[in-house]
Amino acid sequence: MTVLLLRLGGPLQAWGSSSRFAQRGTEIAPTKSGVIGMLAAAKGMRRTEPLTDLLGLEFGVRLDQPGQILRDFQTARSLDGRSSAPLTYRFYLSDAIFLAAVHGEAGLIHDLGDAVRRPRFPLYLGRRSCPPAGPVSLGVHDGGLDDALDSWPWLAAKHYRHRFARNTRIVRLEVLRDARPGEQNTETQPDEPVSFDPAHRQHTWRSVLRRHVDVVNDLADPSRAADHDPFSLLGG
Repeated sequence: MTVLLLRLGGPLQAWGSSSRFAQRGTEIAPTKSGVIGMLAAAKGMRRTEPLTDLLGLEFGVRLDQPGQILRDFQTARSLDGRSSAPLTYRFYLSDAIFLAAVHGEAGLIHDLGDAVRRPRFPLYLGRRSCPPAGPVSLGVHDGGLDDALDSWPWLAAKHYRHRFARNTRIVRLEVLRDARPGEQNTETQPDEPVSFDPAHRQHTWRSVLRRHVDVVNDLADPSRAADHDPFSLLGG
């Protein structure tokens, strides 16, 4: 099996899984349905096309730079200015960077990797107003999803890594991935895409496992290699 790694970073991101009416929220990390939608766009798939080839992918994401929640509100008026739509509140993740991974059959993963490097439709981070900053693809790699999320270098911006360089060389990052049969202490999210057809959008529930992984801060003093403060990323 093979893994496609993606760097999801930009000024703003929005990954909603339960938005309703005038309140448009975001999760704290990219959703599986959002990333599958991105891959479908890269392949040039229309929203009405079946997602058969993409439904079996295993998905995981590492929170390299969690960012901050930003609230915005928007108004809209008719072309003649006589009527206005309800005020809507939209939430975003600001200044965030994530390492996302999709795992599956080698032929499909290589095809997706080629598509992300040369997308047929524009890629965006959850909403069309949120384009990615820099290349998205980190390439296709042999191995399992956990190994890739555990071993890839920390993607946080230099200014963010500097914040923790004085305290510890090892930082602990949160990982969210598809739960596997028999795993305990999982949670569920309405985030497994079935169809993106605007006339019949459909998602099912997805089991998610939260875990943590230790990565090296390359900006820290090497003499701190043995240090480990699990609360370092909670600092100011």
